[in-house]
Amino acid sequence: MVRLIESLRNIFKIDELRQRILFTLGLLLIVRIGAHITLPGVDANLIAASMGSKDEAQDLFGLYDMFVGGAFSNAAIFALGIMPYISASIIIQLMGAVVPYFQKLQQEGEEGRKKITQLTRYGTVLIAALQAWGVTIRLASMTVDNGMPIVPLEVRGVLWTLSTVFMLTGGTVFMMWLGEQITDKGIGNGISLIIFIGIIDRLPYALLDEFRFISSGEGGNIIVEIIVFALLAFVIAGVVLVTQGTRRIPVQYAKRVVGRKVFGGVTQFIPLRVNTAGVMPIIFAQSIMFIPGTVLSFFPENEFLRSIESFFHYDSPVYSFFYAILIIFFTYFYTAIAFNPKEVADNMKKQGGFIPGIRPGTHTAEYIDNILTKITLPGSFFLAIIAILPVFASTLGVTGKFAQFFGGTSLLIVVGVALDTLQQIESHLLMRHYDGFMKSGKLKGRR
Repeated sequence: MVRLIESLRNIFKIDELRQRILFTLGLLLIVRIGAHITLPGVDANLIAASMGSKDEAQDLFGLYDMFVGGAFSNAAIFALGIMPYISASIIIQLMGAVVPYFQKLQQEGEEGRKKITQLTRYGTVLIAALQAWGVTIRLASMTVDNGMPIVPLEVRGVLWTLSTVFMLTGGTVFMMWLGEQITDKGIGNGISLIIFIGIIDRLPYALLDEFRFISSGEGGNIIVEIIVFALLAFVIAGVVLVTQGTRRIPVQYAKRVVGRKVFGGVTQFIPLRVNTAGVMPIIFAQSIMFIPGTVLSFFPENEFLRSIESFFHYDSPVYSFFYAILIIFFTYFYTAIAFNPKEVADNMKKQGGFIPGIRPGTHTAEYIDNILTKITLPGSFFLAIIAILPVFASTLGVTGKFAQFFGGTSLLIVVGVALDTLQQIESHLLMRHYDGFMKSGKLKGRR
């Protein structure tokens, strides 16, 4: 505890780090404020009553609401959150794997990355506009128990629809810009932190809901709750273990003698993480799973489409199956983007490094790729299991809101983003010869 307090004090001794953290917190505060500014024409009290009259946690829109920190249930200007940007990123990266034009852009270095970023922004605007239209239609069709609409009939019209679509789209674009500013001038990944802060905002409400559920006598007894929280702690430990787990490949560097000095001859390691892709496969997969619900919301009166939507319900087996498959796919896909074995092998060869028993060049790249494939497989399966765990947790008698934190996407994102941000802060501390958060001066898994 004393070391932790000392590390926190050291953070504010470093001017650059202090400014970055304060800058990040300031922009995240703006995100939270925007999540509570209700759209014009929408009765905030009625929408709260509409949302509170059902267990929205078991609904896909309720899950979406968790990712945007309650902005959706508030019908706020930030109701769409940052998910359209994530969806656009997925589409652009998928095109990079199959479309020659995007492949060429990826090979053009900094200029290519700038063009890809700009195309991602355009895609974000388009997707956000489509989703905003769906949200507008949904808001217009929502009523409270007595049949009173949350959007008064005299307010509805073309002008209200267009203005709502414009504000929702603008809210997403503004959040995208805030995320980019955090990444550039703050600490951590801005997009991930925006999702992180939204999920954390929902945690106190989930715990309070669970406490009320137990107090009312409808939930399990205290023994069951202790078991539930013990299982939750076990799941968190497993997530941290997999997130920080690495396979170290030894690399030997040739010895060179220049005058009286000897260079090289040392053994270093290439740390291959079990979860190289981090939380991005979860975010990508979740964004894809939001699409069917969004599209089907355009047709609230169509009974056939309503029946199809039931297959993509949050707790349906079909949803869990496709969700798990997407997570496994995106784990391999994003790992291939984040880590290039051929590039690593070429750099090793240029620097006179080699893996003992493996020929430099192509054979080294194949060896690294083979190991990466083997350790990514159990990592991807673990992510998929954890992601669908809340569906099974609900059978233990916990509330839907709390079940979302019992493993699942929210827990993976919270743990992953927290560790990544903590590692960046620790790097700043170590660069300036301050102790990190661990006794060794390094977070476990960092070498």
